[in-house]
Amino acid sequence: MNKSKLLVEKTIASKEVFNGKLLHVFEDQAELPNGSVSGREWIKHPGACAVVPVFENGDVMMVRQFRYPVKQVFWEVPAGKIDAQESQEQTASRELREETGVSAGEFAFVGHFYPCIGYSDEVIHIYAAWNLRVDEQDVDEDEFVQCQRLPFHEVVKMVHTGEINDGKTVICLLRTWQWWQENTPFQLTSSTD
Repeated sequence: MNKSKLLVEKTIASKEVFNGKLLHVFEDQAELPNGSVSGREWIKHPGACAVVPVFENGDVMMVRQFRYPVKQVFWEVPAGKIDAQESQEQTASRELREETGVSAGEFAFVGHFYPCIGYSDEVIHIYAAWNLRVDEQDVDEDEFVQCQRLPFHEVVKMVHTGEINDGKTVICLLRTWQWWQENTPFQLTSSTD
């Protein structure tokens, strides 16, 4: 017997209570595994892609931006939501170009993760990018982003010291670092001691 089936909740009613540009909020009624009914509030999200762009010298392009809900500036990897009719790789390429001005000749899918499983269906797809060319940023008019190249091994240290503390960025950097060690599209010229 598959014991996971004993954990599954069944939606019996769903009502959209907010329909925004990005997020849609629902109030559902769910039948629990024991037969009782409970309310569930959750956010529908279109999904997103995040990119770790790796230069041949071992640098990665990071971005810094202010995040309004927590009123702080964060180190982040380039990322953004998937637009309608857009593939994941197209989103990764577009977000990389818009936020950093970088175009990539190569992309590789590293994996995906769910950042907010308690209240959202958002999934973030992680890509590594290389064979990079730097042009000019093309950010949205309501987006203010600063870019900086940093050694890959240094940003991994920044994760471990807590200087990088955006959850998406932490996961993307560590997963891509591990992926890079195993797949090695090219040898990084800088390395950890």
